[in-house]
Amino acid sequence: MKSRERVFKALSRSGVPDRVPLQFDLCRSLSDAFAEKYDIPTDYTTSYYEDLTYRISNNDLRTAMGSDVVVVGGGLPRGYSHEVTPEGYIINEFGMMMRQGPLYMEVIIHPLKDASTVQDILNHPYPDAYAEGRFDDARRIIEKYKDDYFIVGDVEVGMFEMSWQHVGMEKFMMDLALGEEYCGAIIDRVKTFNTGIAKQLVDLGVDALWFGDDFGAQNGMLISPGMWRNIFKPRYAEMWQEIRAASPDVLIAYHTDGAVAPILGDLADIGMQVFNPVQPNVPGHDPQELKDKFGDRMAFWGAIDQQDLLPNGTSDEIAADVAEKIRVLGAGGGYMCSPAHIIQSDVSMENVEAFIAAAKAHGEY
Repeated sequence: MKSRERVFKALSRSGVPDRVPLQFDLCRSLSDAFAEKYDIPTDYTTSYYEDLTYRISNNDLRTAMGSDVVVVGGGLPRGYSHEVTPEGYIINEFGMMMRQGPLYMEVIIHPLKDASTVQDILNHPYPDAYAEGRFDDARRIIEKYKDDYFIVGDVEVGMFEMSWQHVGMEKFMMDLALGEEYCGAIIDRVKTFNTGIAKQLVDLGVDALWFGDDFGAQNGMLISPGMWRNIFKPRYAEMWQEIRAASPDVLIAYHTDGAVAPILGDLADIGMQVFNPVQPNVPGHDPQELKDKFGDRMAFWGAIDQQDLLPNGTSDEIAADVAEKIRVLGAGGGYMCSPAHIIQSDVSMENVEAFIAAAKAHGEY
């Protein structure tokens, strides 16, 4: 069975594939190290939001290592380059000043930190989702892999995260709770941008769209389920309905970190078909409970712990966890095995390979 059919059967819950499909992302240091080991050149596509670069890069390497999935997304416009400050910080397309942190790029100046009105939002220059060249790499990669691999189009960062990155998290959360009108305006501006990115990826021929917003923390949600239902649920419903109306066959996957069990049913109601990353070890995410409650409404993608297991576990411990997740979440299909996020530099190359080997060894039906 080709990777494309294997992933489609699992994520669409349309049958049982020959084995549980496999997907993973690698940070830059691991990408560079494995590229040297496998003698495969790195191929980085800089995303419109820099930390997504590792989602949509090095597909040649990842497929050679065993991934059943190719991930593409929006890059920078043709001929565009970031403004760089004298300190070496970049100013991205959205006007955010960013520096490299220990793991991810960090926004150090939020361009709308002083916003208080809808007009402040409308006056802020915003990038064009349809800018020439934004999908040059995606088009090339899709053409290469479309017959054999399942193609996922990445549409992160979403309405919640991108909005607070513009404003600053503390200010945005307070103003959201206070009902400040400008909050809806920035959310809608992000929605429009993301919809444009998604529609172009569908036109290019992706098999699934991967949206994302981290609404969860380790112990619960960052905002109340009620606030999420009032503000974000209708907007995601509108966006997904618009996309599915144009392309009924594209699968909708949604990434939201943390303990988000209270809204999983709502997400399924409005069109989410694949839940990612199924972060383990948080309230409400017991694999058997998730499978029993939601297995007939959604597929699961992720669930392998990278907060402790992958950085610190032995190969035997990794194999045992992978086998158990496959046993539970993969019962009857409906599961793609993956770490719960981009694999970071605190994970050894040996443990990355142990995870891949375990997924293949224990994934056959």
